[in-house]
Amino acid sequence: MSDDQNLEKFLKEVDEISDILQSLNSEDTSSQERAILRADQKLAILKDKEENQDGIRIKTDRTLLNKSPNSTLSSKSEMSQDNFISILEKDASERAEKRRQNKALANALKDKGNEAFAKGDYETAIQHYSEGLEKLKDMQVLYTNRAQAYIKLEKYQNAISDCEWALKCDENCVKAYVHMGKANLGLKNYKEARKCYKKITDIDFSKEKLVKGYLNQVDFQEKKDIQEQKALQDLEAGKEDAISITQLLTKLSKADQSPLYYSGGIQLLVQALKDCTAQTLFRINSGFSIIGDNHIINRSLVSRQANTIEADLCLSVLSLWKVVCSENDENQRVLIGQPNVNSQIIAMLTSEIPEIQNKTLALLNVFSTTEEGGSLLLKHLDSSRLFESLVQCVTAKDVRASTAVDVLYSLTQQERLRSFFRTNFTSELLPSFTSLLKNLRLALVNVEECLRCVAVMGHLTEDGVIRRKMAGSSELWDSCLQLVDEYNSPTLGEGHRDVLAAILGLMFNLSLEANSEIKERGVDISRRCWSLLDSKEGIILTRSVGILSRVLPQCTAAVDLSVQEGVVKKLIKLLKAGGKKTSLYAVKVLAVCTKENTQAKKDVFKYDKDFGILVNLLRSEDEITVGNAALCLGNCFDLSGAAATLLQSDVLKLLLSLAGGDSKRPSVQQNAAIALGKLCTAETRFLMQLRELHGIEILNSCMKHIK
Repeated sequence: MSDDQNLEKFLKEVDEISDILQSLNSEDTSSQERAILRADQKLAILKDKEENQDGIRIKTDRTLLNKSPNSTLSSKSEMSQDNFISILEKDASERAEKRRQNKALANALKDKGNEAFAKGDYETAIQHYSEGLEKLKDMQVLYTNRAQAYIKLEKYQNAISDCEWALKCDENCVKAYVHMGKANLGLKNYKEARKCYKKITDIDFSKEKLVKGYLNQVDFQEKKDIQEQKALQDLEAGKEDAISITQLLTKLSKADQSPLYYSGGIQLLVQALKDCTAQTLFRINSGFSIIGDNHIINRSLVSRQANTIEADLCLSVLSLWKVVCSENDENQRVLIGQPNVNSQIIAMLTSEIPEIQNKTLALLNVFSTTEEGGSLLLKHLDSSRLFESLVQCVTAKDVRASTAVDVLYSLTQQERLRSFFRTNFTSELLPSFTSLLKNLRLALVNVEECLRCVAVMGHLTEDGVIRRKMAGSSELWDSCLQLVDEYNSPTLGEGHRDVLAAILGLMFNLSLEANSEIKERGVDISRRCWSLLDSKEGIILTRSVGILSRVLPQCTAAVDLSVQEGVVKKLIKLLKAGGKKTSLYAVKVLAVCTKENTQAKKDVFKYDKDFGILVNLLRSEDEITVGNAALCLGNCFDLSGAAATLLQSDVLKLLLSLAGGDSKRPSVQQNAAIALGKLCTAETRFLMQLRELHGIEILNSCMKHIK
């Protein structure tokens, strides 16, 4: 190129840079942003370009250009390309340093804002977050934190604006969508709130459960809004039922009337509460506080030995609460949040008047049938006193027992509530549930209630943390063993055998843990199970063998005693019957016994002629069964002459294929390889067969599985 062309090109670049600098100084934000982008692009081009003459690569810091650079262009003719690059690099360096300083200041202001937020001083928190954004306008966390503070002050539109800015900083900011959803919910923009929450799962599907909770809140709030609008419309339209409810509440708000006056008025109110709209009218017209603030009514709710008039008033209030809270989540929330209601419910639940207890249980049952209601009970009531009182009601000889079990069953089967039990079980709740088992004697509880009580315990054992705490309780184990003794009688009916099966199921779950309590009771637990191995009922057989398969590995004394009691013969008999689950547990018990006890090996050799049953189990589709069968065979090959009985079988091929990789489980390959080695060692003719099948090489390759 000619000198004129070079000059023309250089001046064109200077014009472009001058234009960028002017745009950076513009007051228009969008112009500034476009200029910054152009500057970044220009720097990228310069970075990759090499000087033609010197071959020197231009080094640039791609930090954004300063909007107000210290150096200016005096004239196009005075600006050389070298001078321009020097100014550009200096400006970028200064901007980088300034940004580092601003970031440090913004973080400090964020921390101050967080401290104020934690103290509930939301105005001050907003001030600190705003000052931080003056230092660093693209700090996403300051926008989301300020949005959260705005929500606390019910400045929902400001919160939405901050969330939008946060998303400009990071389009995948989950917190921004969470807070935007809450702000829209506050503004009753239910459709927009749902959109925000659903966007979260698009970003992170693992938060599906969290999003479900948020969407439930939207549904709940929208339903409440619709109910209140309908109630107000009925009231404004002068509908008779609506007017009647407001008039009754006005009369009940009169202070210092007789208990009979309040009792009669409440009974009339109960009759007027016919639907959801009526329930909502009760709530929005301060019905809960009118009842809750009345000292005469309150007195009747906490007296354990109330006179007839006070008892009648207490029963009226309980009837009202049940009707007004039935299938109404918001009314349940308002009632349980009233001052003194938590202590009043416990007092009525322990009342000496059975009818008051019964109506209190009916109220609790209204709450416990839903996750939200159950959560409210566990959050607001004294949990240890609640469950202690419910357990005491289980032994009642009337409808109280059935309702108490219903409440316990509902509260423990809901997965969402398990976290509560997990936290409080040892210190507060374990004694109550242990007492529940102790009370399941034949003379106290009917079969149906007994089955549901055991199911309550079973629900709790589904959680690993709770199960470990329960399995470590000596009293709980002793209660289980006593119940097995009581319900293991041939004279009892079919229903009682169902209870026995349920108790065995509970013990089976508890025995999944390994601890000192199980080890100490290993002999006692095993003895109960031996006595049930002759049962004709499959579920009792399976659970008994299953318990043995988990308890015997923890207690050597129980293994020796089991063998002495002839457990091997019974297990071989069960394996001949061929039940899949029973076989799974039975062969494991045999593997444990033959590993620890020589007599067990002899008994297997005696009762399983030619090991036909165990060899057949090597063909099972269940790999755990296969692995334990191989282990049991390997143990028995220690006996003189045992291996020789299998010379006409295909046991070598079966073990070789399992050890060589047909099995997916390394533990099965290991057991098969060990059994194969013992087989060939005990009987040399198998070693010859192994060589013919090139099995030595396969066996050598299996050594990596043997630890």
